[in-house]
Amino acid sequence: MLKLRQLFLFLFAFFYLFFNNSFVITAATNVLYAIKNKGSQTVIYKGKGNLKRVALTFDDGPDAFFTPQILDILKKEKVKATFFVVGQLVQKNPHVLRRIIKEGHIVGNHSWDHPNFLNISNKQIITQLENTSNLIYRITGKKPLLARPPYGNLDDRVIQIIQQSGYAIVKWSLDTLDWKGKDFEEIVSFISSNLGPSHIILQHSAGSPKLHGTVKALPEIIKIFKSNGYELVTLDKLLNIPVYDVVN
Repeated sequence: MLKLRQLFLFLFAFFYLFFNNSFVITAATNVLYAIKNKGSQTVIYKGKGNLKRVALTFDDGPDAFFTPQILDILKKEKVKATFFVVGQLVQKNPHVLRRIIKEGHIVGNHSWDHPNFLNISNKQIITQLENTSNLIYRITGKKPLLARPPYGNLDDRVIQIIQQSGYAIVKWSLDTLDWKGKDFEEIVSFISSNLGPSHIILQHSAGSPKLHGTVKALPEIIKIFKSNGYELVTLDKLLNIPVYDVVN
């Protein structure tokens, strides 16, 4: 079963990036550039096609402060998002993880305690992913198939280990850099200037004490997308791939 799943993910990643260019835009440079790094052909940065769909993603949660505020806004606005969660915080805040699932959002794996995968061994990477997914499964009955490495840091070795562990690697095409303490105006301006189809938007629901701008800007971001005819969806709908393993 695991080998079949790994084969599916590899073939999907190969054909996905063979027929689609992947791009990343960052709030730091506001420059659009193609990903050409060695090994990047197996990493998803963006959806495909010209449908006016985008995916909001939130990293580093769930905490008991910012994450519930974000969930409140998403619920009010009737928007579903994807949360890449950290095992240690899942352990501390299982009730928040249950709420994420209950309210129709998607959960992905963002490691156990957010180390730089470039600086740890293969075995340690596998343990980081396994411990997090196993805990998510025990709490929610769902085992993630999507992974996002801490800091987005990847090389050929890390890509291979993550994919051999059965995960599709999903990064982002719009980075708000909200963790730096970007305020309402900076975040909204960045999003407004970079509207486009199939974007995967990176924000955070924990991991920094400077996320007040994230929370304040979120209703306006949603309003901007909706008023311009965009649908905000979870990653499974944007990418048309499975997000949870079938556990017998």
